[in-house]
Amino acid sequence: MTMTHAVVLIEAERNALSSLGGALADTDGVAEAYSVTGEWDFVAIVRVPTHEQLAEVVTAQIGSLSGVVRTQTMVAFAAYSRHDLESLFSIGE
Repeated sequence: MTMTHAVVLIEAERNALSSLGGALADTDGVAEAYSVTGEWDFVAIVRVPTHEQLAEVVTAQIGSLSGVVRTQTMVAFAAYSRHDLESLFSIGE
């Protein structure tokens, strides 16, 4: 089955920084959640079977979590694993 993968950048209210990571990780469709430095506070990796489910996860679930100020979603065109990248760069060796 082909999956839809997306990276969701999340800005949070300061008072939500301690609790939002767990709430993101508990969200159906969120495979991984990270607290990060920089302009954004969290990064969520979303993996779902369809684009329609991606819209549901990002807008209805992540967007409605208490403390979420804004999100930016980047849909992946292709997914690569470490194994894929190692084999790609080892051609001709």
